[in-house]
Amino acid sequence: MGTLAEPPPFSGAALFREARLDSWLPVLLVVAAGLYLFAVQRLRMRGDRWPVGRTVAFVVGGLGGIASATVSGIGAYDDTLLSVHMVQHMVLAMVAPIFLALGAPVTLALRTLPSRWRHRLVAVLHSQVAKVLTFPLVSYGIFVTFPFLLYFTSLYRLSLEHDWLHELVHAHFILSGCLFFWPLVGLDPLPGRWPYPGRALLMVLSTPFHAVLGLTVMQSRTLLGGGWYESLHLSWVDPAADQVLAGGILWAGGELVSVTMLGVLVAQWMRQADREARQVDRRLDLASAAARRARRAAAGTPAAAGPAAGGVSAGGATVAGPAAAVEDDDLWQVPWWETDSPGAS
Repeated sequence: MGTLAEPPPFSGAALFREARLDSWLPVLLVVAAGLYLFAVQRLRMRGDRWPVGRTVAFVVGGLGGIASATVSGIGAYDDTLLSVHMVQHMVLAMVAPIFLALGAPVTLALRTLPSRWRHRLVAVLHSQVAKVLTFPLVSYGIFVTFPFLLYFTSLYRLSLEHDWLHELVHAHFILSGCLFFWPLVGLDPLPGRWPYPGRALLMVLSTPFHAVLGLTVMQSRTLLGGGWYESLHLSWVDPAADQVLAGGILWAGGELVSVTMLGVLVAQWMRQADREARQVDRRLDLASAAARRARRAAAGTPAAAGPAAGGVSAGGATVAGPAAAVEDDDLWQVPWWETDSPGAS
């Protein structure tokens, strides 16, 4: 994968100057973005709402993050500088998967796919393989062990020498990140999802891993890659100093993402508690209204005009019952595959 001519020093301008759009990956990213936007537009055409934030998270943060780490100058220098590779590692394994999860693509698919395909997707989600891979402890093990296997065995050198293996490592970063973060912060229906205290604990347990890995890389007297970076003979970089920088990026970047993720989990936890409190209030209001009607009926007093058994009075207007009162933030909890929405089949 090395080139005969010495590349120029890495800089901010190289992010754009060295961008490569002649591979299959940009096409795949554009197709994924197009399918997502098409599904969102289909929802809107039938009168349903889809939060703009989810679209921005998936397209800009998720797919855009993958593009920034692979087809920009970062992708061009990821086999030239270990520090650049570590930035790529962090984006592909931690940043992009979080935004992909927050985009809720599975929920979007379940709301827009034809009925036949919805049932197939649900079958995949509830398959034994999916249950094992998305089980938090399994996904956690894959997420934290692979980097040690990659960087401290000959696998990393092989990935630098062979393009196909290099791309496979990129795919593994993305997939392992999705498996880890989707059950933690994702909005999609997944089997075996842990309650928020368990998710927060798992996020806390993943924090020391980045510090240990980063410090190990920084303090290692052996250059990663089996002498690959030394063999490039770049006049403008010291491979040993670059490795120290790479370890610092892993350490600091991992800590930053972990702390941010804990904040996101706490915010989601508080929102869920607020939603559950409102749902309890609605059920109590309905039960109270039903009890008043029963007392009036027993006393022979005509019931006052009010909401039906399935509705709640709001500002003098009667709205549909609890099913219709489900907020959009609760959509991930609704089994859309059991409901044939208009235009979904």
